[in-house]
Amino acid sequence: MTENQIAKVVFECSMKVHRSLGPELLESTYQECLFYELSNQNIKVEKQKALPLVYNEVKMEVGYRVDLMIEDKFIVELKAVDSLTDVHLAQILTYLKLAECKLGMLINFNVALLKNGVKRVINGRL
Repeated sequence: MTENQIAKVVFECSMKVHRSLGPELLESTYQECLFYELSNQNIKVEKQKALPLVYNEVKMEVGYRVDLMIEDKFIVELKAVDSLTDVHLAQILTYLKLAECKLGMLINFNVALLKNGVKRVINGRL
């Protein structure tokens, strides 16, 4: 499955979750429900996957965790905030770089229309 195909499935599953739950719940709630929906699509998905930092050829566990890692090549970072900021974008860009992934998605569920809370994020450093 390509990154673009994964993005389509993630968006569709996110829409289903948002239609069912609406905004204003905890991020962890959306994470569990989206994990459930994606798992039902026969996609390999991992929750809270640790991303190590490699420094001088030494692998260090410094606490980076992606919300969802799909097929070991697509990162989904979830939020439930008033609005996405540059800090949120920087966070997913860091994760994409550390995981050496090309594409990810930043999703804010705390919006009236989910399409207004979704950003495709491309790692331009590969």
